Amino acid sequence: MSKKYRAVTQQGAKANFHMFPQLCKGCGLCIEKCPVKIITWSKELGVYGTPAVETTDQDKCIACGICQSVCPDCAIAIEKHPKK
Repeated sequence: MSKKYRAVTQQGAKANFHMFPQLCKGCGLCIEKCPVKIITWSKELGVYGTPAVETTDQDKCIACGICQSVCPDCAIAIEKHPKK
């Protein structure tokens, strides 16, 4: 039986930020590597009871995908919007 994970989604101008608290262990790598410094600790708790993450202003996201790439637990998914 496969497990279903619920994403916390923040919509933005260039991309949507999907964070899966059930996978986030609160390592902070995404916070450290975000080039626009919009990822911060959330009130939502992650898998080990540590704070998960969220973005402070998703419209400032440049959709680079670095946060998704550095997350060791695949807790972040960036959904880029098609260019107009």
